[in-house]
Amino acid sequence: MLYREAGQFKTNYRADMAVFPILQDRIGIYFILLVAFAVIPFVGSNFFLHAIMIPFLIFALATIGLNILTGYTGLLSLGTGGFMGVGAYACYKLATVFPEVHILVWVVASGFVSAAVGVVFGLPSLRIKGFYLAVATLASQFFLSWCFIRIPWLVNYNISNAIEVPRRSLFGIPVTGPEATPQARYFVVLTIVVAMTWIASNLVRGRIGRMWMAVRDMDIAAELMGIRLLNTKLLAFAVSSFYCGVAGALLVFLYYGSAEATAFSINQSFAVLSMVIIGGLGSLVGSFMGAALIFTLPILLPHVLGALGLPIQSATAEQISFMVVGALIIFFLIVEPHGLARLWQIAKQKLRVWPYPY
Repeated sequence: MLYREAGQFKTNYRADMAVFPILQDRIGIYFILLVAFAVIPFVGSNFFLHAIMIPFLIFALATIGLNILTGYTGLLSLGTGGFMGVGAYACYKLATVFPEVHILVWVVASGFVSAAVGVVFGLPSLRIKGFYLAVATLASQFFLSWCFIRIPWLVNYNISNAIEVPRRSLFGIPVTGPEATPQARYFVVLTIVVAMTWIASNLVRGRIGRMWMAVRDMDIAAELMGIRLLNTKLLAFAVSSFYCGVAGALLVFLYYGSAEATAFSINQSFAVLSMVIIGGLGSLVGSFMGAALIFTLPILLPHVLGALGLPIQSATAEQISFMVVGALIIFFLIVEPHGLARLWQIAKQKLRVWPYPY
């Protein structure tokens, strides 16, 4: 189907809703993927891959999950850490009960377990919303945290009450356990994150995404248009919890190596919510930006201040990073509610040249 281009703006709806409607965006994403797959794992050090890139990608995936629920559907959730924990504990149980099945299969399957739990706690969303829904999801966080601590069956009655990651290999290369190299873990995490981001981008730009955004903008009008609110909201909870569950499994099996219940406390939920707010509500690109800023800030802050002649301790840097994140949240909520993604979009519009050749 032919369509006319006005500069770089499409007058055809299908072209406008494409994943990469602008040529520069398509080239940029290809370049980023090339660097991520072919440059970073061979140039970056083990510390850079293990301490920065792997957790950044995992938290970006969790941020995408929460953004689907909060940014695209307008349902505020404070139970992200609990749903990540469900994925981690489910993956551990499945991997120990069925050790002959590859661990990556259970990483994905744990997302479905987390999705089922998310649907259960999403049932009140039909009757309540806003602050009351946030309180309901906060209750789910506390309930799930209690289960992680008080139900020893989840950790196979381990005395330490912690998840101990088993050793597993992929094509003869260890991907979990102490023998797994940072490069192998990075490739696995990167592949899963890229695939799930592609799926999420197609979801939010398709019929399901339009239903979510209609419910977000005005649920009564959406219901009058024929959208079934309960099914739409529960689907958002399921998809969001699925992404958070997979992120939780990756966090333990491909980053921590072992974890206790405190790894999925309310602090984790607030951290992911901060990534969504700063990165930008309703933006997949913003999910990566928010995760990059929030996670790397405590790591880079001591080096930046040290280079400026202001050396500080790690504990002080962590406290300063909390203050900076709080200030950024207030700033973006007041000045630019769409976060870093909107600032990036404005910058791209300023830098575009009109017209450009086909």
